[in-house]
Amino acid sequence: MSAGDVAGLIAAVAFVLLVGLLAVPLVKLGRVFDEATRSIREVTEHSVPILDEAATTVASTNDQLVKVDTITTAAAQVSENVSALTGLYAATLGRPLVKVAAFSYGVRQAFAGATRKARGEDAGAGR
Repeated sequence: MSAGDVAGLIAAVAFVLLVGLLAVPLVKLGRVFDEATRSIREVTEHSVPILDEAATTVASTNDQLVKVDTITTAAAQVSENVSALTGLYAATLGRPLVKVAAFSYGVRQAFAGATRKARGEDAGAGR
């Protein structure tokens, strides 16, 4: 064996050790990629049902909002009808009631004045 053969043999062994040392991180990197692939697959499998549930919830919420809109519209119509009825009541019965109240007030004041006069005359006559 010559010095060149020994040098070649040492170089070959060094190259095998270098490849062996580099193979370990590459194998570990391959395992990391496998785990990442598995994790992505699991996330995808769990995400699809969640997205389906979310879509169902949004559809149900939209149905409920349509019902709430119907109720709100009906309440607005009732409010308008009550306002119109109040205006009609005020126009139909309000003015005559005010007139009756004013008339009764005037009659009470007249009777009170007549009563005071009668008492004043009776009190003055008795002296």
